[in-house]
Amino acid sequence: MNYNFEYHNVEASAALETFVREKVDKLVNKYDFIVRADVFFKLENTSSDETGKKTGIRLSAPGPRLFAESSNKTFHESAAEAARELDTQLRKRKDKMKSHS
Repeated sequence: MNYNFEYHNVEASAALETFVREKVDKLVNKYDFIVRADVFFKLENTSSDETGKKTGIRLSAPGPRLFAESSNKTFHESAAEAARELDTQLRKRKDKMKSHS
């Protein structure tokens, strides 16, 4: 499984990468057709304290790429929310793959 981390106006964090790897690895264990994950961390200028730390996760798998992003108070929260969104997308993709076989 390949991981690619990109930081935009954010300092790189090994702890954050480990957290995201754990979240995505759970998805990889459930859905073995995932090949690669691109993870983007970005600071946004927002008027709310509840948002601004945006995490985007793009997964490479058979068919169109899957992408989810979230903006929350912390990168950990936004990464966890993006991973939950991807789980939903992956479940739908897997159901479609089953119905075509």
